Amino acid sequence: MVPFFDLARTYQAHKQEFDDAYQRVMQSGRFILGPELECFEKEFAAYTGVKHCVGVGNGLDALMLILRAMDIGAGDEVVVSAHTFIASWLAITMVGAKPVPVLPGKDYLIDSKLINKAITRKTKAIMVVHLYGQVVDMDAVQAVAKKHALPVIEDAAQAHGATYKKKRAGNLGIAAAFSFYPAKNLGAWGDGGAVTTNDRGLAAKIRLLRNYGSEKKYHHELQGINSRLDEFQAAMLRVKLKHLDAANKRRVAIASRYQKEIAGFKAIRLPAISSHSRPVWHQYVIRTKHRDKLQKHLTKTGIGSHVHYPVPNHLQPAYKGNFDQKVLKDYETLCNEVLSLPIDPMLSDQEVSQVIAAIKQFGRKYE
Repeated sequence: MVPFFDLARTYQAHKQEFDDAYQRVMQSGRFILGPELECFEKEFAAYTGVKHCVGVGNGLDALMLILRAMDIGAGDEVVVSAHTFIASWLAITMVGAKPVPVLPGKDYLIDSKLINKAITRKTKAIMVVHLYGQVVDMDAVQAVAKKHALPVIEDAAQAHGATYKKKRAGNLGIAAAFSFYPAKNLGAWGDGGAVTTNDRGLAAKIRLLRNYGSEKKYHHELQGINSRLDEFQAAMLRVKLKHLDAANKRRVAIASRYQKEIAGFKAIRLPAISSHSRPVWHQYVIRTKHRDKLQKHLTKTGIGSHVHYPVPNHLQPAYKGNFDQKVLKDYETLCNEVLSLPIDPMLSDQEVSQVIAAIKQFGRKYE
């Protein structure tokens, strides 16, 4: 069996480091807003190349807190990619604003050429999503943003370590949101998230908002929430951060094999790689009109796969009827064709070969 993703392998690979970190936290008696979080925030800020990092409860909260800190709310609009996990949209509606979806390009990322048409007098920000580990063309987006005097927010939940013209995701807009959900390139052993920014005032406000709006206990300057990255998760993330570049390098190697060895089949479209970025391959997503048949074939041969994402956000019951479906109709085709192949950095070369062999076997049927 080739698993789609297996966290147990990661634990075994660095077992002693994880166990030591766990013991360190348990023996300290500190579990909330302690030294592990403080160290992780400094280390992750340095890794992404920013001045400030604020650990929060999850990636959705990270996005929402950025929007709240920027005073985006009721009656406002935020331009966002149509193709993304629903959290990108939920953060916008959680603050009372409206997501304005823009179709993706061939690389699955927001099409910068279409952003200008989505901007209205109510637009307060542009939220880009670095999907599947590849970075959006930020120069093109920033050019549109500058024209309309709009801030650019990064949803970098799937782009830990990805770079755009030698700058890392998380250091390309006014602020960025990261998720540390276990399956991420940098994943915790539970939920977790962070905001990165070079804006000192924004970071300070988010620190207040994540902790009940309080800097001093029982004194509340703002109407905040409870969203704090705990000490245990911070300690685990500190271990995994040390190995992130190596894990990403392995993902790149696996993706390179896929790109070379399953190319040339008419029925299978491989992911487009933008020249401006170095992806870290959070997911390796192909397209085929025979998606369901291919997934069944992979399952039958003992290979895990996944669909990101089968139902477009605008068709979800949470949002259905609120958007022009004619404009988004072509996008629905993409959702019916995408399939994510295994790209866990713990996969062996033999397992990668098994995936490639199975894809080739299927591809030959539709030549």
